[in-house]
Amino acid sequence: MKVSRLFAILFIVAGTTVAWLVLGSALTMRTQKSGVRLEKLVEGNWGVPMRQLHPEVYYVSPTAANVRRGIHPDSSDIKVDLESDEKKKGLLWYRTYRVAFEAKYLVKNPTPITQTIYISFKFPAQDVRYDQFSFVLGEKRSDKAPRDGGITDAVILKPGEELPVELTYMATGLDDWIYSFGKDHSRVRNFKLAMTTNFTDIDFPAGTESPTLREWAGSGMLLNWDYKDVIGASAVGMAMPAVTNPGPVATRMTFFAPVSLLFFFSVIVILGAVKKVDLHPMNYFFLAAACFAFQLLFSYLVDLIPVVVAFVLSAIISLLLVNTYLARVAGARFARVSLVAQFAYMVLFSASFFFEGLTGITITVGAIVTLAILMAFTAKVDWNEVFKKAPKTVKTPQPPSLVT
Repeated sequence: MKVSRLFAILFIVAGTTVAWLVLGSALTMRTQKSGVRLEKLVEGNWGVPMRQLHPEVYYVSPTAANVRRGIHPDSSDIKVDLESDEKKKGLLWYRTYRVAFEAKYLVKNPTPITQTIYISFKFPAQDVRYDQFSFVLGEKRSDKAPRDGGITDAVILKPGEELPVELTYMATGLDDWIYSFGKDHSRVRNFKLAMTTNFTDIDFPAGTESPTLREWAGSGMLLNWDYKDVIGASAVGMAMPAVTNPGPVATRMTFFAPVSLLFFFSVIVILGAVKKVDLHPMNYFFLAAACFAFQLLFSYLVDLIPVVVAFVLSAIISLLLVNTYLARVAGARFARVSLVAQFAYMVLFSASFFFEGLTGITITVGAIVTLAILMAFTAKVDWNEVFKKAPKTVKTPQPPSLVT
């Protein structure tokens, strides 16, 4: 093989790399534009991350310049049902969910005199529709209008008198749901929260506490938080399961594709030199174009069909393009080797982007295995012979013909 051909092949790799960079940049712009435009639409339809605050219970002390005196509920029994329901818009998936909230609190007048006790709930999010909303104090359903992002009602309790308070609603949200005790709730007594999910990929947001009990419940999980008497209790929450966003995945695959092509061409060049298969740079040009077709087709199919189906379909088409072409150019035996190499470097490397944190180690292991195989396969190859310049042939001038 001539050194000039190696430079020609490297030039083809460089040109294909530029094409991949342009495609990756276009994908980045498409993803960012659709994300900004569609995020507001999703929030308008499904809401935002929800933060349910612990109820604020207090009475007003007339002897201390009308200062509010906070009261901790004697007990809290809460049930939360979270149903993940992801929505796809453009190149992005959004982690939307439905929540059914039901809470029962026991409020007690801790003073030796009759007091007007105020119970205030803040809504977990603004501009969200709350279905089947109910706020009941004892046997009285509150008809107070929401104000300042919440609802407040009052009851008169005798000394030591207890009152059950119930709050229920159904709503939709985005990303995660959190129950917070707020800054003023330094102590929580007899608190129980039972959460059921329709998913098993459990993830707790930063700043929230792990459950005291977890168990399988059908296709989901049942999680319990049980606090007898806790000072400084952390929030309780759940993040929705992670979803594979086609836009970012396709972008990362595209930007890393030149690495895969370099590995693939290295195998083809070395095996071609050893097996005396002399491929022309134009052959490598068509091979690079067929490999580029993988990411190009995938980047536009993910808008139309599920991401895994788009990946498999694009990979099959690229494999067929490359290896049917090589079978005609260099023979079926060489094409079989090429098929294995392309599947390993172009397909498996790309598939690693579906799994967070595995891409780097996959490429590293693949590079080391490739190096080991090529070193073992070519250990006894005489490279001087492989790259030896072909002797120049000197044409012997023909004597002029005699014209009679």
